[in-house]
Amino acid sequence: MLPQRLTMVTLGVANVPASRKFYDGLGFRCAGFESDTVAFFDMNGVVFGLFGEKALAEDAAVAHDRQGFRGVALAINLESEAAVDAALEFAVANGAELKKPAEKVFWGGYSGYFADPDGHLWEIAYNPGFALNADGHMQLPPPAN
Repeated sequence: MLPQRLTMVTLGVANVPASRKFYDGLGFRCAGFESDTVAFFDMNGVVFGLFGEKALAEDAAVAHDRQGFRGVALAINLESEAAVDAALEFAVANGAELKKPAEKVFWGGYSGYFADPDGHLWEIAYNPGFALNADGHMQLPPPAN
């Protein structure tokens, strides 16, 4: 059985230094070493990595074709609708492309999306059904028996 945890998310990007600069501009702080081929950010317990997309595809032994929607969105949940609006505005001011302005959504929350320079989607959301603890982690209900 696999342990139920997520330790790292890696995005394949066209230009690691340019992507690192973008995420630095969002206020993410890179780990303390310099590299043009990889970057790591501590995301409050989960590591967020940037790696050249061709090298990442080769490492995983998959085709490097970048066709359309990749079926993945990363998310940052915040404490209010106002915080969502402010975060989206900040991201756009720092080079993100707004994909969907924040709005009330079918699941009872409030969210919007931006894309990074490589088109990776980020959702910025407020979910009144899942509180955030002091560390900013979503608190899910316990598993069913």
